[in-house]
Amino acid sequence: MNLRTKIVALAVAPLLVALVLVALAVRHQEHDLAQRERALIEQSYMTQRRNELRSYVDLAISIVKPLYDAGQDDEATRAEALRRLAALDYGDDGYFFVYDLQGRSLMHSRQPDLVGQDLWGLKDSKGRFTIQDLIARAKEGGGYVEYEWRKPSSTQRAPKLGYVVALPRWNWMVGTGLYLDDMEATMQSLDRQISANVTTTLLWIAGIAALCLGVVSAGGLLLNLSEHRVAEAKLRLLARRVVQSQEEERGHLARELHDGTSQTLVSAKLLIESAVDALDRARHPAPPALGKALQRLNDSLTEVRRISHRLRPALLDTLGLPAALERLVDEFGEEGQGTTAASLMVEGEPFELSQEVKTALFRTTQEALTNVRKHALAHEVHIALAFGEREVRLEVGDDGIGFDVDAVQLDPRRGIGLRNMRERVASIGGQLVVRSGSGRTRIVAIVPAAAARAVPPLSPST
Repeated sequence: MNLRTKIVALAVAPLLVALVLVALAVRHQEHDLAQRERALIEQSYMTQRRNELRSYVDLAISIVKPLYDAGQDDEATRAEALRRLAALDYGDDGYFFVYDLQGRSLMHSRQPDLVGQDLWGLKDSKGRFTIQDLIARAKEGGGYVEYEWRKPSSTQRAPKLGYVVALPRWNWMVGTGLYLDDMEATMQSLDRQISANVTTTLLWIAGIAALCLGVVSAGGLLLNLSEHRVAEAKLRLLARRVVQSQEEERGHLARELHDGTSQTLVSAKLLIESAVDALDRARHPAPPALGKALQRLNDSLTEVRRISHRLRPALLDTLGLPAALERLVDEFGEEGQGTTAASLMVEGEPFELSQEVKTALFRTTQEALTNVRKHALAHEVHIALAFGEREVRLEVGDDGIGFDVDAVQLDPRRGIGLRNMRERVASIGGQLVVRSGSGRTRIVAIVPAAAARAVPPLSPST
């Protein structure tokens, strides 16, 4: 892991930890708040139900109270009281019931089959004695009891809250109840809503975390790109300086060969020729070794001049790139002894190129011709140099056997010439395109005209 990745990780890790802690705290707080809200709603709902039940029972008692207060305890009076209570109902499942204090059902408007039955030992699903609990609460002066009872509208058992009072003289318990399953449904709906709210909050936190991570990642990416551009610019500058140093050293060696070694060889040649002429005038035959030495000197002088020219052609500095390429084509034809024909075509109006650009394009052409001579087995090679308003374009094409461009670029032991050409063209802000196939290979170097033009020197007045 490099330093940049570690810095990004150090920036992201605390952020993720903080967001996870915030999410846990939010979840805990919302859960606690939900429990409190549920308890408050449940308490409010039960209070409302209790008040409602008490009102219903008070209403029922007020209807039979005139009969009870009259002091008449005969069967007819009690039957009238039961009739009045049976006529009272509310809603789908609201009704009144009457039991004697021994647990026998006296009136049940919604379940008449229970009338007359002794329900003293009746239990609900939780093992509670339903009628006994109701009667006990009524004897205490009235109150509320929670139990289970069959719901008339659905015939299913449901939790119920009842309120009962006693009429002691008649040995009665009178009461009514409200089913609580709707409250359970309401609480479940509330729980679902709270759970959805918690989920939404956590999703918002996750979205914020993703956004923050995206921002940090984008910042890291921009930092990488910026540093990559800076590094690439530095590498280009370094490559340009290396090329300049190479060309300067080449120029220095070319001058040394031309002005030093070449002049020494010329002097030795002149001395030998003078010696041969003196022997001829004295009518003494020159030794054969002198003739061979003179021939070797001529060959050496030619080789030194050729090496000096290849190191740094003088035409490139004096007459420009087109003239230097024309001379390079001539030398290619001479060295190849006519096996491969080379030609040059210059298009557009030539303009003065910068020293770096014309050197890079010349070396690219030189390297391409060297590859053609060594590997292409071509019959023709064509060089085209085009000067345009937007770009300078150099193309070297041949009709040789071609090669696999991708394989050559991936093989570290091959393609050194291609890599050198790419680096040279890239160092001057250009682009090198290589296309090859059976019977045709093209190497194209494109340099923007703005980068290729030579910068005019400043006048003394400025």
